[in-house]
Amino acid sequence: MAKKIIRSDERKSIFGLDVNGPVFFTSAITIIIIIALTLMFKDGAEQVFTEVQNFVANKAGWFFILSVNIFLIFMVYLAFSKFGHLRIGGQNAKPEFKTLSWFAMLFSAGMGIGLLFWSISEPVYHFLSPPMAEGGTAEAAKEAMRFTFLHWGFHAWAVYALVGLSLAYFTYSRGLPLTIRSIFYPYLGDRIYGKIGDAIDIFAVIATLFGLATSLGMGVQQIAAGLNHLWGIDSGVQTQILLIGGITAIATVSVVLGVDKGVRILSEWNMRIALTFLLIVVVLGPTIFIFKSFVQNTGNYLSSILELSTWTESYTGANWQNAWTVFYWGWWIAWSPFVGMFIARISKGRTVREFILGVLLVPSLVTFFWITAFGSTALHMTLLGDDTISKAVNDNVATALFVFLEDYPFAFYLNIIAIILIAGFFITSSDSGSLVVDNLTSGGKIDAPVGQRIFWALAEGGVAAVLLIGGGLQALQTATIVTGLPFAVILIVMCFSLYKGLSEDLKKLQKRELQKDLENYEEIVSDIVKKQNSISKTKLNIPNND
Repeated sequence: MAKKIIRSDERKSIFGLDVNGPVFFTSAITIIIIIALTLMFKDGAEQVFTEVQNFVANKAGWFFILSVNIFLIFMVYLAFSKFGHLRIGGQNAKPEFKTLSWFAMLFSAGMGIGLLFWSISEPVYHFLSPPMAEGGTAEAAKEAMRFTFLHWGFHAWAVYALVGLSLAYFTYSRGLPLTIRSIFYPYLGDRIYGKIGDAIDIFAVIATLFGLATSLGMGVQQIAAGLNHLWGIDSGVQTQILLIGGITAIATVSVVLGVDKGVRILSEWNMRIALTFLLIVVVLGPTIFIFKSFVQNTGNYLSSILELSTWTESYTGANWQNAWTVFYWGWWIAWSPFVGMFIARISKGRTVREFILGVLLVPSLVTFFWITAFGSTALHMTLLGDDTISKAVNDNVATALFVFLEDYPFAFYLNIIAIILIAGFFITSSDSGSLVVDNLTSGGKIDAPVGQRIFWALAEGGVAAVLLIGGGLQALQTATIVTGLPFAVILIVMCFSLYKGLSEDLKKLQKRELQKDLENYEEIVSDIVKKQNSISKTKLNIPNND
């Protein structure tokens, strides 16, 4: 008698918890050990984090760069291929959310905090110390925007699209659990419910938690800097820890309410505030310059995307990419289980083409305009001789946004809006991430018990707090790159698995359509024959009047 297969979303663990025991406890214990070691060796933690980051980046930076390019090419291919018309959840499935709500949720989860943190600071950094051009020149300004667009554009969203499409497809079209292991069903079959599947999900949980911690850590650093800038409140680690505690508590309430009542509403309000904030900056700032530079920045980025995306510093021996491109690729990969799974949950009913183009194009274009409105304007001010922002970036990167807004009318109120917006993105990232991690550790259950959601919401805040204590931004970046590396390998395999799965289902669909066409043809022929017979009989029964 064949052994019964127990799906990961049907498992019951010890203590009566509705979780997948191996994934839940291994992930939790690993996180606790890392937190404990960081707190115990706090004094030497920063140096260790720096050395680890340099080692990984130097040895595997090329792999990150190659992998992310593969993901983008693969997504573009799928969008315009024969698979484009396949619908997530079956050909008769309908979208659960309106398109605008869909865009709001995926953007809030995917970029929010980081974009606010880096949209001014990164262009200014690259302008002052560009990897190729002479610093402080107009050419340096163009290069700064090209690299910033590269880091926040199509490549980043391609990573999210790959994981999101894979999860959505295998969950809603194949009926498999909503978890990373399900993506590998075409190769592993029912073995995804064993140790191999558990290992995949454990990597996903750890990568997600540290990717989230990076964003949350940046968010509280920026909020603390804003409070210090406005009211002189100390912006040190203690304040940051208190902020993490308060905002995590709010995020926990959203987690309890769920996707439709909590996450969706917060995401939509975040987008309203963000778009209003953006509009104010554009209208009150150098409006014409912003639109002109947006066109030029986008054109420069598109014309140089091949060169920039494959540049590895092979002939210069420099270390610029370790702190920038490699960090970003590691960050997006570490975030991909979280953002991908969240996008998957809200994308049932959309075609493969609609999904990919929606995820790649719309958020990227909004991001480009946002970076232009803030980053290009900051560069414009710097080129005109105002070094206020460049000094702020060098002194404390987290203050750049608030110093930038000082040149605007109603600066005080704009700074308050900025703080609210950062907090809002913090909350949506935290609550979305908690739901996702709970999915992973419960074996793919879409609606796991509230208590478990609360546990992971608190865990995310705890990891961010400990990393800030143990090494600040450096620790956050290191954690992202290190956890992103093994998951990059998983994503490579994911490409093959998704292609295999789509190919299998396309063949089945084509076979069904052919069978249906044949049946329709036979029915039509049968109807014609019946009509002909009826006409013949009618003619034979007509009386002859001659």
